[in-house]
Amino acid sequence: MAALEVRDYRLFLTSQVVATTGLWMQRIAQDWLVLELTGSVTAVGVAVALQFLPMLLLGLFGGVVADRFPKRRILVVTQSTAALVAATLGTLALTHTVQAWHVYVLAAVLGLVTVVDNPTRQVFVSELVGPHHIRNAVSLNSSVFQLGALVGPALSGALIHAVGQGWSFLLNAAACLVVVSMVLVIRPQAALVPERSEGGAGELRAALRYIGRTSEVAWSIVLAATIGLFGLNMPVILAAFADHVFTAGVGGYSLFNSLSALGALAGAVVSARRHSAPRVRTLTGTLVLLGAMLMVAAIAPSAWAFGAVLVVVGFCTLLFLTGANSLVQTTAPPALRGRVMGVYLLVLLGGQAVGGPVVGWLIDHVGARASMLGCGALVALVSIGVGLVIAHRAHLTVELELHRRSRLGLHIVHAHR
Repeated sequence: MAALEVRDYRLFLTSQVVATTGLWMQRIAQDWLVLELTGSVTAVGVAVALQFLPMLLLGLFGGVVADRFPKRRILVVTQSTAALVAATLGTLALTHTVQAWHVYVLAAVLGLVTVVDNPTRQVFVSELVGPHHIRNAVSLNSSVFQLGALVGPALSGALIHAVGQGWSFLLNAAACLVVVSMVLVIRPQAALVPERSEGGAGELRAALRYIGRTSEVAWSIVLAATIGLFGLNMPVILAAFADHVFTAGVGGYSLFNSLSALGALAGAVVSARRHSAPRVRTLTGTLVLLGAMLMVAAIAPSAWAFGAVLVVVGFCTLLFLTGANSLVQTTAPPALRGRVMGVYLLVLLGGQAVGGPVVGWLIDHVGARASMLGCGALVALVSIGVGLVIAHRAHLTVELELHRRSRLGLHIVHAHR
């Protein structure tokens, strides 16, 4: 864990433990609050979509901001705004004056914060640890995020059951302020801070041209769009399974999220042991497996079987996200990294803005099982298609080797032309 040797990164990682736990507490409370207020899974999907819609519309400009201004200052502003949003929602919930439209508006405001906060947070890590430790730092960040996803839903579920949703929002507000305090004491090394973008109409074009001529980054973004659209709608799907399929209530919903996070935490630990970013074909294979596991979960006969498969779903999801993130960050040059990550996050989070309400609508009309089965099939089929295109363009084929004194071997090799 070489990245942990850097003092400033240790401080930042500690702040992320607090931040992600609070964020997951708010996510669970928000989804369940909308379901209670409206009784509609589609409404939950709309709330999720509104939180990610700004990324779909403005995500490219978030990367420009991250490259143009000091990232430490940006994070102070974004986290302070997020604290205000959470405190407002908590106050409305505790005073029993909250309505669904309040949640929608505040979700959209938080989405605007995310447009700038996410690419800035991603790239800020590279300024703290330098290029040699990016891979390790990305994996540690993912581990911390999933630790929060493991603890946050359980805490939020207990709080909702005991005193309602309001306190989950207020605790997240406090967590955001902790992040602000810790970021203020961080001082990135000047040698690791890239030269800032000077602005101009060519900023986005430069990033898009780079992506277009760098096949590994381009295919990673295509795969990120696939999982964003069809594979990252778990809040909507899990709410439906907990409420409609297994009638497990908010306790079941928080448990399902925690089981998925448990698998993701294991995936993050495995990713942290890697010494280099994975190849695109590895990412493709991981998404094929994820699609298959989503289909298996869709037909699980019991809540316990469903939860067990969710562990594998979380594992595959995190392997892909960590691998794609590190591949994009380590490949992109420092001067373009914020904008390239802005495009990556645009398709990843913007895909959820599109997919959330669509999946919610499907659940309300065809059921949770059929909707999850369809999402899994689409993830697998699109990933297989991408893999075939990559293999064709690289002139790859599968070669079978059979030796009398050795094992049967399958190898991917360049086809003879």
